[in-house]
Amino acid sequence: MDVTMKNRVAVVTGGSKGIGFAVARRFAESGARVAMLARGAADLKAARERLAKDGIEVRDYVCDVSKAPDIAKTHDRVVADLGPIDVLVNNAGTSRAMAFETVTDEVWQEDLDLKLFAAIRFSRLVWPGMTARKWGRIINVLNIGAKAPAVASTPTSVSRAAGMALTKAMANEGGPHNILVNAMLVGLIVSDQWVKRHAQKAQDTDFDAFTRDLAKGVPLGRMGTAEEFANLACFLASEQGSYITGTAINVDGGRSPVV
Repeated sequence: MDVTMKNRVAVVTGGSKGIGFAVARRFAESGARVAMLARGAADLKAARERLAKDGIEVRDYVCDVSKAPDIAKTHDRVVADLGPIDVLVNNAGTSRAMAFETVTDEVWQEDLDLKLFAAIRFSRLVWPGMTARKWGRIINVLNIGAKAPAVASTPTSVSRAAGMALTKAMANEGGPHNILVNAMLVGLIVSDQWVKRHAQKAQDTDFDAFTRDLAKGVPLGRMGTAEEFANLACFLASEQGSYITGTAINVDGGRSPVV
């Protein structure tokens, strides 16, 4: 099967590292014109240069998606530079997991702004153009805690559960306009956050042994790769994924207790 995104304009938030970076690469390799967004200018520049060494061209934009003015300004810049946005991947976010009683109002608001409201605001901006063209793809990157919250998993599990409801609501409204909206739920994926945690907590063991230990509860027996995640994202964003909408797909090697 030839999965192509030729001539599509795609925006990937949280695109400078990990899953976002892999998705941006895969989209560009498949023919899309890609806008890669992140808060850190240095990380974005490094990511763009890394891709350029492999002959892959993307555009990078510094954007804090937790702030509505940043989203609006960056949306307008991307459209001016690349054209109307066909594909939006709402990927920006961090893992914040703590006991419910310890989560302050400030932390709740920060988490909702970064994860839920960022997706709402960016999707709302691209929606009219997708409706007019009768073609659009929106992918909300969540995690498996959205379906099965663990102990001490707030605020992330709640923000992500809201993102799953948002996905279904938008899919229902977008269907008549050929706007397909899906969620991809992350399990254990090798990424920079795990590299950092290894450096902080497990320096006495090598990284491969560290990830094998983390993956003991995964039926496939290993952590996934960002590239495996990106392959599914590319399929959902392409013409080949034309009858899939309103789903929340676990990309977790079978780890989630909820299908």
